[in-house]
Amino acid sequence: MNTQDHSSARSEQPVGMWQSLFEYVRTFFTVVVVVLVVRTLLFESFVIPSGSMIPTLQVGDYIWVSKYTYGYSRFSLPFSPDLFNGRIWAGTPHRGDVVVFRFTKDTSVDYVKRVIGLPGDHIRVTDGQLYLNDTAVPCDNPHPYIAHDETDTSMAGEACTEKLPSSIRGDGPVSHEILKLTDEGPQNNTPDYVVPPGYFFAMGDNRDDSADSRFMGDGPKDLGFVPMENLVGRAQRVFFSVSADYPLWQVWHWPQEIRWGRLMQGIQ
Repeated sequence: MNTQDHSSARSEQPVGMWQSLFEYVRTFFTVVVVVLVVRTLLFESFVIPSGSMIPTLQVGDYIWVSKYTYGYSRFSLPFSPDLFNGRIWAGTPHRGDVVVFRFTKDTSVDYVKRVIGLPGDHIRVTDGQLYLNDTAVPCDNPHPYIAHDETDTSMAGEACTEKLPSSIRGDGPVSHEILKLTDEGPQNNTPDYVVPPGYFFAMGDNRDDSADSRFMGDGPKDLGFVPMENLVGRAQRVFFSVSADYPLWQVWHWPQEIRWGRLMQGIQ
């Protein structure tokens, strides 16, 4: 009787072990599938590596980007497989949207900029003043602003509230902060650009430290007009932000490096 009991216990033990292993594997793959679905169809996170969108986005901001806002292209998928062209359930961005898209010279690189012009828009910058369809875009409430870029270089300039005309009929202007360091240089005196069909014109909010659509040449950093197909999604919210002022191993400084005031901040 005792022999049979021990034999039964030994036979049941491997079954229980394999069942537990199966549950772990199933849970793991369920989590992977959910993450892939969320990342592909709903939201993806990005970290801001440069100062081209200061003051709206700071170096070290972690942002959520909605993938569904403008529909889906192959760049919405992990590893961007070349499965189809164009966009599915395509939606057009609006002027003033902060968007993540693939760089025109290298589609493995993600860029974040603001949509300034849509197909048919005329855009130029003259003596540092932005013109949209031959009308100067106002920038109110100028005030001093000191920024720090990804190399911790200090940039003293003037911030103001730019008011882009909305591309949504009946809506008021789209207001957001920009930073100006100078009114000189090629970025501040451009030709009149006309945005072609299927493209948009993007600029960084840090207007004098941004490689964007104002640069149309063949240089490795010249962005030019951006194809709608390159859109990844709309930047919606800063969910975390860290200044990284100290070496990573100095863990006692971590709490003071977190920009607590930027956590869960909406992006305008």
